[in-house]
Amino acid sequence: MLPETNDCKQEAGVFIPVIDRNRCEGKSDCVRVCPYSVFSVGTLPTDQRAGLSFIGKLKGAAHQWQQALLVNPDACHACGLCVKSCPEHAITLAQDDSPPPASVLAIRPARWPRVEPT
Repeated sequence: MLPETNDCKQEAGVFIPVIDRNRCEGKSDCVRVCPYSVFSVGTLPTDQRAGLSFIGKLKGAAHQWQQALLVNPDACHACGLCVKSCPEHAITLAQDDSPPPASVLAIRPARWPRVEPT
């Protein structure tokens, strides 16, 4: 059963989730709690692994590069359920027009192609 959507604070597309690739371990809590199917867990594309820290690369290899992917970021209503559920604290919400912090590799709809899970 999906969580209630009446706690969502925004219209779709105002905010998007930003995933800290150095923290994400692909445990899929965000997939389970998101009422709008914004997330999926799949293999992080090779080109997005290059900017990871040493620890991020170790974690990625240990988890076979399985991470949360944004497959439907435009549907995010900023309810924050994904942020609360992530055991690694790897998800934040950002306004769609704001640049992510330099330490975060984010899949953003305006700059990155949509990533389909594998």
